[in-house]
Amino acid sequence: MCTSIVEITEAEGMAKRGDEWFPLTQAVVSYDHARHALLGDVITLDFFNHDLDASARAGVEITLESAKALRAALDRAIAAAEFEEAEVRGKGAPISLVRAA
Repeated sequence: MCTSIVEITEAEGMAKRGDEWFPLTQAVVSYDHARHALLGDVITLDFFNHDLDASARAGVEITLESAKALRAALDRAIAAAEFEEAEVRGKGAPISLVRAA
């Protein structure tokens, strides 16, 4: 049974196919049956450039548990990067990161 769970967002960055890097335009996150992994339902992360041919795509199928761990790792890395930008590079700390004197 298909879940029809799909989230689409713009993406800016680069992805790799073979030996070649290509610019990203979108990312798709979905939850459905695995197409390639020998798993049941998976979170699929699909990064692509809709202006290039169909091979301009980087896809990943991971378990729900792996997706949760990835989300937690992303949250930690994003928080550290925001602190780095605010404190070290002086770009102004978001209110949530400002320390009381």
